[in-house]
Amino acid sequence: MKKEFRVKKNKEFQEAFKKGKSFANRQFVVYILRKEEQNHFRIGLSVSKKIGNAVMRNQIKRYIRQAFLELEEEIKPQFDLIVIARKPVAEMDFHEVKKSLIHVLKVSRVLNKPRLGNTKNQ
Repeated sequence: MKKEFRVKKNKEFQEAFKKGKSFANRQFVVYILRKEEQNHFRIGLSVSKKIGNAVMRNQIKRYIRQAFLELEEEIKPQFDLIVIARKPVAEMDFHEVKKSLIHVLKVSRVLNKPRLGNTKNQ
């Protein structure tokens, strides 16, 4: 994930928390802020120290970034997405993380309809 596609500044996080909408499942909370001027979505990640040590937190962040990289074509471009990981994520592998993110993104209506040729069980 390129740096220009990441939300890094605290001010941007706070704006998404205050003005955006939140959607959640057991594993993730996603805050979504619409930004019409953007031509690519951006993601910000938050993984609490309660979830595990630094190695575990970094692994979770890599899983989330990879899931977004694989879903890049299906995510609508005009959004800032803040992803907050919850405790159950610590016991999940990459495929479970991706499946859970797909679920919460569908609920939030950020995913476009999948193109023909894409299968649900990849």
